[in-house]
Parts: sequence; C-alpha cells; structure tokens
Amino acid sequence: MPDGTLSGADPVERAVRSVLSSIAGDLSANETLLLGELQGLAEEIARAKREMAALKVVDINASHIPVATDELDAVVSHTAEATNEILDACEGLERLAPRLSAEDAGAVSAAVTRIFEACSFQDITGQRIGKVVNALKSIEDRLKHVEERFGPFPDHAPPPAAATVVPEGRALANGPQLPSGAASQAEIDSLLASFD
Repeated sequence: MPDGTLSGADPVERAVRSVLSSIAGDLSANETLLLGELQGLAEEIARAKREMAALKVVDINASHIPVATDELDAVVSHTAEATNEILDACEGLERLAPRLSAEDAGAVSAAVTRIFEACSFQDITGQRIGKVVNALKSIEDRLKHVEERFGPFPDHAPPPAAATVVPEGRALANGPQLPSGAASQAEIDSLLASFD
C-alpha cells in the first residue's frame, strides 16, 4: 500500500506483508521462494477478483440467470400449451373420420398419426431445456459460493440504457413477454385500434 497501511488489503496480501515485516536478518532460499509464491498467489487472487467484478457477478445472479431461467420455463410452458392444442385438434379430426369415405378417413387417420408422432418433440425439448435451467441454477449457486467465500464484489452500475424514441401514446412491443410482463389483450386491441 502506498501509505503503509494494510486496511482494505486482501487477506493474503496482509499475511505476506506481515510475514515480511516480522522477518529479521537474511532469508534462506526456501523462505524467499515461499514468500515469492505467496506474493504471486496474492496477485493472482487480486486479479481473479478484478475479473469477477468486471463480469458483474451481482448482475448475473440478480438479473441475468433468473431472467434466463424464467424465459426458458415460459418456453416449456407455452410449448406444452401449444402441443395440447394441436393434440386436441387432432382428436377432433379423428372424431370426424367415421363421417368420411374409407379413403378419406384413412388419409385423415394417417395425417393425424403423423401429427401425434411429431408432437413428441415437446417432451424432448422440455427435458433439454430443463437441463439448461438446471445448469444455469448450478452456475448461479457456484457464483454465490464464490462471492460468499471471497467477499462481495464491487458493485458496478450498468451503463444507462440508450433512450428509445416512442411515438406518444404508444408502447414498444418487445417480443414475447413473460406472463407477468406481457400486455393484456385489451392493451393489444387498443394499440391495434390506434392504427386506424
């Protein structure tokens, strides 16, 4: 430290400085090597902490990972809902088959069977997305553990978002939204009516 104080220094750095200040006389080659290794370790820990702070661990844990897992959960939910709608429509087609000629009924039955088979994607994608969500939660837990072990990282405020010009009385439609943030059907109807 330039002012000679150790307050605020990394614990390893304080330990190295303390050992160095307490040693009297010449150091043996082993002691010099050990102190050099400790100093290198202190520098490596300080570098790692700077890099983690630059990653904005707080933002990752507080925002990015939870948003990503919520979005993926929404994908699984919406995919399941859409698949159920498709399957319900197929069952309706199957109920119509007896009213059709044998040839047409066979064609409808074959098409419905192909649709049923194709809808198996929903279970597979749900399983794969579940694995991704679990991996993200594992990363979140590990980052929390690192932060608990090495102390909180400096809080870096994100840069201000660029201003977006929106015509008066209109909101931006920012793609699919989570149910908690999505526009209601009444809001959508109102927006569409404003174009008339």
